[in-house]
Amino acid sequence: MTHSVTSQQAAGLKQPARLRSVLFAPAVRPDHLEKLSSRGADAVVIDCEDATPPNAKAEARLNCLRFGPELAATGCQVFVRVNAPSSEWFDADLTQALSPELTGVIVPKLETLADLDRVSRALDDAGFPDLGVFVGIETVLGVADARALLEHQRVIAAYFGAEDFIADLGGRRTVGNIEVLYARSQVVIAGRLAGVPVIDQVVTDFRNTEAFNAEAVEACALGFRGKLCIHPGQVTPANTAFTPTSEEVARAQRLIDAYDEASAAGVSAIDFEGQMVDGPLVAQAQQLINRAST
Repeated sequence: MTHSVTSQQAAGLKQPARLRSVLFAPAVRPDHLEKLSSRGADAVVIDCEDATPPNAKAEARLNCLRFGPELAATGCQVFVRVNAPSSEWFDADLTQALSPELTGVIVPKLETLADLDRVSRALDDAGFPDLGVFVGIETVLGVADARALLEHQRVIAAYFGAEDFIADLGGRRTVGNIEVLYARSQVVIAGRLAGVPVIDQVVTDFRNTEAFNAEAVEACALGFRGKLCIHPGQVTPANTAFTPTSEEVARAQRLIDAYDEASAAGVSAIDFEGQMVDGPLVAQAQQLINRAST
């Protein structure tokens, strides 16, 4: 059984604000965690999964309990990424690493509705009925079943993880990203139908600003709402890529005004600054304005 976004909201879950930049830091690096609130990211993540070695999971949970509330007190949207449901650390993460001040919990490598139901019950049992799940879609099965997963009532956001997806698929990563274009599109379409924001993959070459900028612009064009960031230097480019410029907003408003005037005169398609404009382009212009105001 799947659930609509209406049921998600009715469930009383915390809902994230904009997520143009989602900055990760290892849960075992207090020196990084204490600086997260100053990095300018829309959301920050204390990462107990990939960035935390197996012998440091207990330490990571203690740091989550310390830094989660501290970061939230500064006005940050704070998430904790726990380990995957299939891991030996998952149950302890949900009972020992979360705090009520969090915006939500990131659960990686989710593949089945049964997993999501298990996460939902565990959060309720741990005393966090208002914490939603920020889902990691990063396996072949997860991508294939993304629509059903993102329609689950506990889901408040999602991300696509290219590196794990390709490892699961048995493919090879390339600079052009052609090998993940279908999967990225599948996940972002699922998010649109479920009414939840979807955030795009990481750029592992974190010193390559040009590559990050290009990929962020591409992600915005594909319909993503933000970018996962693994280095503070990626935050500003992400925020810029997913924020319409004042010139873009002004043009969009001119387009809407011109179309409204023509519509009132009984005309349904117009020549606007050398471009043929009808209903779909007006809808795109309104969406751009909406993104600028959130």
